[in-house]
Formats: sequence, C-alpha cells, structure tokens
Amino acid sequence: MKALRSYITVVDRINRAIGRVTMYGIFALMAVLLWSSISKTFFNPSLWTLEMAQFFMVGYYILGGPYSIQMGSNVRMDLLYGEWSTRRKAAVDIVTVCFLIFYLAVLLWGGIDSTEYAFKYGGERSPTAWRPYLWPIKVVMCIGIFLMLLQAVSELFKDILRLRGEEIATDVV
Repeated sequence: MKALRSYITVVDRINRAIGRVTMYGIFALMAVLLWSSISKTFFNPSLWTLEMAQFFMVGYYILGGPYSIQMGSNVRMDLLYGEWSTRRKAAVDIVTVCFLIFYLAVLLWGGIDSTEYAFKYGGERSPTAWRPYLWPIKVVMCIGIFLMLLQAVSELFKDILRLRGEEIATDVV
C-alpha cells in the first residue's frame, strides 16, 4: 500500500504542476484569436491564426485533462452517484476507470503510431496554406495522453484505498 501512496503522490504532484502552468495557456489562445480578429479587420488576414489557435486549444485541453481528472472537475452523471456511500462510489469508479485506462492506452498507442509516421516521412505537414509541421502537436498529444493515463491509474489506486476503508491524504489542492 505504501507503493500505491507513493505513486499517487508523485503523479498527482506532476499533473498538478503541469495543469497549473497549462491554465495560463488560455491567454496565449486569446492572444492568437485577438490577432486573428485584428488582422482580418485592418490588415490582410493571417494564414496561421486559425491553425495556431487549434494547436493551442489541443495543448490546453490535453495537458489540462489530467489535472481536471485529479480535481474531480470532469462531467459526471450525478443522478444516483451523489447519494451513494464512499465505498460504493469507489467500487463503481474502479470499474469505470478501468474502461478509461483501456481507452487511453489505445489512444496512446494510436498517437505514438501517428507521431512515428510524422517523423518517419520527413515531417508530415498540414495540407493548409500555412503548412505547419504536425509533429510538435502530435508529441504534445502523446505526452498529454500519457499523463492522463498515469492520472487514471492514480485514481484507480485512490479508489482501491477508499474501498479498503483507508484515508487518502492528498496534499495537492
């Protein structure tokens, strides 16, 4: 059980730090969108703004996901769940988080395969007029999915401890 607690502490700290930094990515996204509006109104429209905003949004979403899971900010159908005991919630969460872990593992496998493809063929490029390389965003996606997978395993371990009736001291808030 000490190993579970150590894993939980390390993963939660890493994802908290990355999540807190990622929160400020919304300002970069806003800056790109502001520039897009200004350039479309007063200058020739910039070719790069739409795709760059999409890249920032992907990074913001995918790197903030593990922190969102950790904080319990994800959407949940609370019709019955809210009335259940802590142990029953933990038992149901163990089942659902196993599906999440499987999904994230398959997603990571596909992401790594796609990233390898982008590197293998001299840098896959977007088919748009701007034509940016796609490997940077694919690497960010793989990192984010991997961190989300680690956080899902952390949540599984927390639920196992809750099911055993053990207290989980989380020093990350």
